[in-house]
Amino acid sequence: MTRLTRARNTSVATKITMAVSGLFFVFFVVFHAYGNIKMFLGPEAFDGYAHWLRDPFPHLIPPMWFLWAFRALLAGSLIIHVYAAVRLWLRARKARGPNAYVNHQTIATTYASRTVRWGGIIILVFIVFHLLHFTTLTFQIGGDYHAMGPYERMVATFSNWYMVLAYMIPIAALALHVRHGFWSALATLGANKVRRQHWINLVAIAAGLVVFLAFMLPPFGILFGFIS
Repeated sequence: MTRLTRARNTSVATKITMAVSGLFFVFFVVFHAYGNIKMFLGPEAFDGYAHWLRDPFPHLIPPMWFLWAFRALLAGSLIIHVYAAVRLWLRARKARGPNAYVNHQTIATTYASRTVRWGGIIILVFIVFHLLHFTTLTFQIGGDYHAMGPYERMVATFSNWYMVLAYMIPIAALALHVRHGFWSALATLGANKVRRQHWINLVAIAAGLVVFLAFMLPPFGILFGFIS
């Protein structure tokens, strides 16, 4: 095994890989949430945004090429992120041994790790459901999605309280994941110095809150009649 190969297999390298892929997801989540907020501007604004995603560079590349390239990049990053997370978890479990878990982990550490771990599983399940719901239109709630535009699909879906709840739970898990991941990524990349920890923690909490509010405001707006 070469020195470069050994370096790539270290826990530090795996953590950096996880941090970089995680920050890419934070960028995607913020961009996605920004698009959802356009629901408050009406059908023309939201449907126009949805159309732009499918053909952002007319006359330069064919429609849907950009979106599929972005989806491929997102899928690759997801696979890398999950692989790195599982690899780190298995290494930590092996290092602790069968009886070291209670002795070497504080309650706060245990809570954080379990929240991120189970939150990650919830998010993965939610991603599959979300794609089947709004991308492939396999699940159609509230009407015939094929006869509707993107704005109408959102209204038809979140006019049902149970769908708002079904989305709120994984979005809450996502917000917690972003909060912890933002903190961990900056720590891994060397930005989380002692004198900055308070401010980085506040920014991480703010990032989680922004993600939750940005994704849930449109569903709540639809449910309570502010968007129709």
